[in-house]
Amino acid sequence: MADIPEDDLEETRAALAPTLEATAAILPWLAKPRPPRFDRALNQRWIEAGGRLAAAWSNRHSQGTDDIRPAIFALYGVALETADAGCLRLGEALASAADQLERSDLPPRLIAALSACIECLIEPGGLEHEAFASRVEHFAQRLEAALAPHSGVSERSPVLDHLFAEEAREHIEQMRDALLVLPPDAYALKSEAAQIAQQAEHLELYGIMHQAHQLAGTVSGALDLDNPETRHVIEERLNDLAAAIAAVDA
Repeated sequence: MADIPEDDLEETRAALAPTLEATAAILPWLAKPRPPRFDRALNQRWIEAGGRLAAAWSNRHSQGTDDIRPAIFALYGVALETADAGCLRLGEALASAADQLERSDLPPRLIAALSACIECLIEPGGLEHEAFASRVEHFAQRLEAALAPHSGVSERSPVLDHLFAEEAREHIEQMRDALLVLPPDAYALKSEAAQIAQQAEHLELYGIMHQAHQLAGTVSGALDLDNPETRHVIEERLNDLAAAIAAVDA
């Protein structure tokens, strides 16, 4: 291989020098971690308050809604400490939503907005999550829209309903397999039912959501899954749930 003339090397070095200097100046900034926006203890309180709210919301079907309102206002209290506009707006939206919790006919749009918002609150990083600012703005807007007066008329999406039904049928088949195992796989039955309930809630299919929760509750409350009568009850609930899912995709 022929040697490169020294003059050509010098010209190349001279041409690259400004780029190399600029890169060298930037590298320390790239390597340096982004300084935290909030006090570490404050962020930890936010994370804990978000976890408390998520637990209260998740347990509302079995333990009622009494714990949700205090959990929302605990999170709102931390939001006030942050003095952050996004946190305050989200806290206000959640507080307004808390005022609706006593209603027996909680609007489906509000339930879906709360579910999505609360799920986001338990992501790692808390206040320091890199997408935190955009997410709190999005969920605050979504909650405000759900709380705003509207006609109440909503159109279902056949495509989303079909996709839900297809995936739910897979869960149903896995539950049937779990019921055939000796002894029946209680964990699989409850897990698959919970996934159907969660997906149904996001699509505002609350009848299916409640049926899935009831099925999971039947499994949890069963003392002996090997008992033929118990298995029959679970199978009947499973058949009812499968029929409801089929109706969505009819």
